[in-house]
Amino acid sequence: MSAPIGVFDSGMGGLTVMRALMTRLPHESFLYLGDTARLPYGTKSADTVRRYALQAAAALVGRGVKLIVVACNTASVSLPALKNAIAPLPVIGVIEPGAKAAVAAAGDGPIAVIATEGTVKGGAYRTAIRAQGSNVPIVQQACPLFVPMTEEGLIDGPIVDAVIHRYLDPVLATVPRPTCLLLGCTHYPALKPQIARAAGAGIALVDSAVTTADAVAALLAERKLANPSGAQSVRFLATDAPDRFARVGEIFLGQPIDPGTVELIDLQ
Repeated sequence: MSAPIGVFDSGMGGLTVMRALMTRLPHESFLYLGDTARLPYGTKSADTVRRYALQAAAALVGRGVKLIVVACNTASVSLPALKNAIAPLPVIGVIEPGAKAAVAAAGDGPIAVIATEGTVKGGAYRTAIRAQGSNVPIVQQACPLFVPMTEEGLIDGPIVDAVIHRYLDPVLATVPRPTCLLLGCTHYPALKPQIARAAGAGIALVDSAVTTADAVAALLAERKLANPSGAQSVRFLATDAPDRFARVGEIFLGQPIDPGTVELIDLQ
């Protein structure tokens, strides 16, 4: 089926998931929506995030996507509402694949989850980790400055290091020390080298991008929605500053974004 896969996030962080999807599914086309006018979602109420997510999904459905990937951990609160609103179109999130990867990486050791305030408060990762049958200790830490920092293209240097240590040092000082650090926001992989440096040896860093891509591939096969051949195409929608989206988005996608492929839309 040649229709595109729809992907949305509060901003550009979900492009880390897009990057994995593009690698895993070379014959698929993609339509990415970044709600750059209203980010970050992590500081918003659950009702507000749910409303934003439903609007984003409606915009993608209106453009003929065959599946939606919610590439935003905070928006996981909206998954039941989304599945109900756009059924039978399939919807997949990043929480469950991320939790599965963390359990595999942690072994018998504690798992530390760093995420937005909304994700931490909602306890989505704790629930998903327990659903995998794991009873290891879980410690969570909200890192509210990570999203605006990365969206500004600020991913290295002394300011970044100071912010990372501000959030991570208390987590890494817990006893027993975590064996796995789960990056519970799709923006955070942009800081992965710096986070790894702050965490030091002996702790595995996990993000949900690759496992989400694997889950999408499996779902496409199961629903007979896969496009077995053809050239990959990628288009982008942004709710604010499309030129800036193309410029900064390269950090997350790992390759240049042609500004001509970014369309400005209004979700309201």
